[in-house]
Amino acid sequence: MKLAGREANRYFAKPDPAKTGLLIYGQDAMRVALKRQQLIAALVGPKGEEEMRLTRINGAELRKDPAQLTDAMKAQGFFPGPRVVFVEEATEFAFPALQTALDDWQMGDAQVIVTAKALKATSKMRKLFEGHRNAFAVGIYDDPPGREEIEEMLQKANLSNIPNDAMGAIESLSRSLDPGDFAQVIEKLGLYKRNDNSPVTETDIEAVAPTSTEAALDDMLNIVAEARTADIGPLMARLKSQGVLPVTLCIGTMRHFRTLHAAASDPGGPSQGIARLRPPVFGPRRDRMTKQANTWGLRRLEQALQMLTETDLQLRSTSNAPANAAMERTLIRLSMLARR
Repeated sequence: MKLAGREANRYFAKPDPAKTGLLIYGQDAMRVALKRQQLIAALVGPKGEEEMRLTRINGAELRKDPAQLTDAMKAQGFFPGPRVVFVEEATEFAFPALQTALDDWQMGDAQVIVTAKALKATSKMRKLFEGHRNAFAVGIYDDPPGREEIEEMLQKANLSNIPNDAMGAIESLSRSLDPGDFAQVIEKLGLYKRNDNSPVTETDIEAVAPTSTEAALDDMLNIVAEARTADIGPLMARLKSQGVLPVTLCIGTMRHFRTLHAAASDPGGPSQGIARLRPPVFGPRRDRMTKQANTWGLRRLEQALQMLTETDLQLRSTSNAPANAAMERTLIRLSMLARR
């Protein structure tokens, strides 16, 4: 039988130990692995592997020794409870062993969980599980998690007091991060709000969300964009001592000003432009960047990008000019441009 959508998510959360098995396939190995982990944990519990109720078999091994799958499925353990035989990264070469195992399966045998890469509709493995009266097949695609799945993850992290604006930020984050990274963010958010019954805010989400640049570099970008010229020299010396190259600083600054330019160019204004950024920007940082885009305006942002492009070409050329001094000079010129 074939499962999809909400029906598949419900089964992953609460599988039936009386079923023969389940095939999980998909192009994204991380998404497949997360679903497989959820399913096996729900079947055998947290001590399943410790109690030897979980047997792992590499799919490539079944080509040489197909009988080991049926043997593992029939084997009786020392501990009571459901058992699982997990076949990892199965290919079409594993089909004969899987077919034999599914045909020989009886009540009380271990459930067979199989993972595979993306499979065509003509795949023998897909047809085997989809056509079996007591087994399932689930395709995992690159779609972001739905509202129901996100709420389930939040519930597991003991997060319940979530206003609409915070939920919107979490959903935006789910669309911009890989499944594994998003799951880690939710787990970190749960730890961050432990013993804190106040509503989850966008500031809380920003505190645990992954950042793309180091804090010192972020400080420099804000100093320049907010025309705090006097602070550039001391922070430049700090970045130099940390080993940040002028070219790296130039690339980061150009990326920041391109983001501001994109926001200022949005037909709905900088606020809507910032809201459409991917990955999303939350809380005070979003307000800060919106204010910067409003202050600079489209024309001056274009001038800033031109200055940064010229500096980038200079830094990458064979010029004998000191790179740090050239970059610091550009940053000072940018901060003075913001004052006009």
